[in-house]
Amino acid sequence: MKIILSIVYFFAVHQTYANSFVDSSSFYYTKGIAEKNEKRFLTASANFEKAIAFNKNYAEAYIENGLANKEMRKTDQVKTNFLKAYELQPNNIQIIKELTNLFYDYRQWDKAAEFANKCVGCDNAERIIGLCNYENENYIAAEKFLLKAVVKNPSDAIVNYTLGRTYMDMEMYKKAVPYFEKAAALNPEKNAWAYELGLLYYNNNNYRSAVTAFETAAKNGYVTSNDFNENYGYSLLYSGQYAKGEEKLVSIYQKKGNKEMLRDLAQILYEQKQYDRSLDYCQKLLEADSKDAKALYQAGLTFQKMGQKDKGQGMCDKAIEMDPSLASKRSKSMDLSGAL
Repeated sequence: MKIILSIVYFFAVHQTYANSFVDSSSFYYTKGIAEKNEKRFLTASANFEKAIAFNKNYAEAYIENGLANKEMRKTDQVKTNFLKAYELQPNNIQIIKELTNLFYDYRQWDKAAEFANKCVGCDNAERIIGLCNYENENYIAAEKFLLKAVVKNPSDAIVNYTLGRTYMDMEMYKKAVPYFEKAAALNPEKNAWAYELGLLYYNNNNYRSAVTAFETAAKNGYVTSNDFNENYGYSLLYSGQYAKGEEKLVSIYQKKGNKEMLRDLAQILYEQKQYDRSLDYCQKLLEADSKDAKALYQAGLTFQKMGQKDKGQGMCDKAIEMDPSLASKRSKSMDLSGAL
């Protein structure tokens, strides 16, 4: 009889002891919630830690501790708490969503995509999967999910931009344009996006739009470096704004001293039927080097276009004597062609 009473006593004491741990855990959890609601996140976290100390399997306490630390931007603690909560409740969508965003912020693309795939019903799942696939250079998968994301939220500037970048990396430049346009319009302070849009227009021979995009980028603070002004200057030339384009490109030439820029100016202005302007740059090249056969040849072509055929042909013949490789520029009819 004494043995039975001892066993009953043992279990009663053990149950009381266990209950006291549960009561203590609940007490500190409740206290933590109250502190969190008052935005006293450090004190709240301390209470959640005490609740966890009394109950290592208290998933809700890990979740709330993670959220409190999130408010304090303590990302390592957030990660630790939500990973522990996930071990205890692997099907909890709230936990999965937090880990999806957390791994994305940590730039752990594979883990972020893994959790996003588990995030059934999450609004941003396709977005995260698409962005992660882009970062992993899996452009086909990125396109698939980003298209879904942009349909769900057409005003998401990041998704529009990344979809545009995806098409650029797939060398589908015309498809990239509308998404770059949308992204730049939605987020004008991202001046680099406007600059990239300008380059995209330029490569698609849409020079007037390129000029507008470059000017928008500069207006919004993009640094007007030599590279910027060079692209801007060529766009101006091709769009018919000759004086302004020349001004930009000549200013770069004066800094770099690269005579190929003068040669480009001569050629582009020739193509644009600006023959007097083209001759000016041929003259500058010949002043710098009287044996510049290409400049002489270009000048000869230009004089022919201006109606001085004999003079121009003589100059081209002289250029070919100086550089026989220029003979390949003659057409079958022995006329001189236009491109250098």
